[in-house]
Amino acid sequence: MNHFIKLETLDWTILLVTLLTIVLYGTWKTRKSKDVQDYLKGGNTSKWWTIGLSVMATQASAITFLSTPGQAYNDGMGFVQFYFGLPIAMVVICMVFIPLYHRLKVYTAYEFLENRFDLKTRTLTAILFLIQRGLAAGITIFAPAIILSVVLGWNLLLLNIIIGILVIIYTVSGGTKAVNVTQKHQMVVIFTGMIIAFILIVNKLPENITFTKALEIAGASGKMNILDFSFDLNNRYTFWSGIIGGTFLMLSYFGTDQSQVQRYLSGKSVKEMQLGLMFNGLLKVPMQFFILLVGVMVFVFYQFNQAPVNFNPLATEVVLNSEYADEYKVLIDEQTKIFNDKQTIISNYINSGDENAAKYIAMANEANDELRNEAKLLIEKAAEAQQIKVESNDKDYMFITFILNNLPRGLIGLLLAVILSAAMSSTSSELNALASTTTIDLYKRNVSEKSETEMVKASKWFTLGWGILAICIACVANLAENLIQLVNIIGSIFYGNVLGIFLLAFFVKFIRGNAVFTAALITQVIVIGLFLLNEFEYINLPFLWLNFVGCVIVMVIAILIQSFSNNTPNGQLTSGGEI
Repeated sequence: MNHFIKLETLDWTILLVTLLTIVLYGTWKTRKSKDVQDYLKGGNTSKWWTIGLSVMATQASAITFLSTPGQAYNDGMGFVQFYFGLPIAMVVICMVFIPLYHRLKVYTAYEFLENRFDLKTRTLTAILFLIQRGLAAGITIFAPAIILSVVLGWNLLLLNIIIGILVIIYTVSGGTKAVNVTQKHQMVVIFTGMIIAFILIVNKLPENITFTKALEIAGASGKMNILDFSFDLNNRYTFWSGIIGGTFLMLSYFGTDQSQVQRYLSGKSVKEMQLGLMFNGLLKVPMQFFILLVGVMVFVFYQFNQAPVNFNPLATEVVLNSEYADEYKVLIDEQTKIFNDKQTIISNYINSGDENAAKYIAMANEANDELRNEAKLLIEKAAEAQQIKVESNDKDYMFITFILNNLPRGLIGLLLAVILSAAMSSTSSELNALASTTTIDLYKRNVSEKSETEMVKASKWFTLGWGILAICIACVANLAENLIQLVNIIGSIFYGNVLGIFLLAFFVKFIRGNAVFTAALITQVIVIGLFLLNEFEYINLPFLWLNFVGCVIVMVIAILIQSFSNNTPNGQLTSGGEI
């Protein structure tokens, strides 16, 4: 049994032409970087719409377009609450962070910390960023590569290397400007592909199923429940976790993470930077809502077209070639019966609008979900018996499987280009930020004075080095589990601590470098400890709350250390300059 799906010539042509055009255009457009200012800050020429699209493209990795529709298919629209804190964070960053960064003419966010505190605090914060973003860069390459390799039969290592090399070519060549230029076009490809996919999904529904009726069917199974005001920590995505934890996560990500800071530091002026971020703040939540809605429409599509018991084709092949094949086939037969019964129930609901019929739809889908969970257990047993590793959680395979099996030729190539463009755009931002932080915060600050030409050359070598490291991480990332969540988890372990350091720098004037440095080290140990305790289920603290907790802990500890210190003149700044 061959579980791989072959691409037609038209799909290959559209896929390759789209990707190569973006890479070659970005390389040609920014082939000459005169100095560090030009290479790391794009010559400060970016307009607000370029900044806004670049910021969005940095955050919208391939994971977004593979995983988010599957998230909605399984759990509905509630995931959009994760982004509720983003507009609040954008306002704060525009009012506080951007004017300060611009006035100090910094290349990286961490330069400011030396001016305010001392070199060791700047270096520690830069290293925390390099650790978490270096790991994330590898995972950002690996996540789409593993899914595409499973569905299309492409070699995983080769995919990792190809994605990494394409990104390295234009990022090394043109620096920040190349990243911004290519991301603008990548976002055009992404928006176009997703809108076309949405229209085609709706058109593939039965003729008597309007968009409104499709929403009603989704609502009958609880997929349209957007807001959850409960304070239950067992619910990872609620209004409160989005507003509180999400705001702190977004403040740290957009305000202190160099992969984002570098996007808006390339702006022509403070106004252009602020408009670019507000553009992102206004558009990001609707964009995520739309991507989730695409997933809900895929769910409705499979109410009228029988879905596989598990969307991961490799998992299906593994279990059907095992001793559990007969049990799995029984589940397939049971799912077929549920599907046939559901057609009658849905027909009654559409024709009568009966609330009882709506309840029956929900019950049928609950029964189907239970059956899918049984299938996952069989897959895990089969994989264990054969001593191979296979992903039984199939939510990341839903959208790509739907695309490959149901959309017309040509469009498949475009949507694969969307996924790979997203992988390239977020990875290029990460490599660019890693290189600039290494160059400015570590290399330049700790070596003898270098010329502009030498600094640009060093930046290019660091970009290449981080790119190779990201490819290496991607190539061994199959040793890790829960890759889609891992990017946000890694960030949350570090972001709260880093944000707290910056808030102390901005608002608590009497704090000195030694107090912050000590507090940051203690906090990082505590946050990692809390994360491990949660993983082993000794406490219940979802990772999103680590951003809030880490921020509060570092601020409290630093204030306590400074308050008990005898070396601080009353209310005066004794280390670094005024802000």
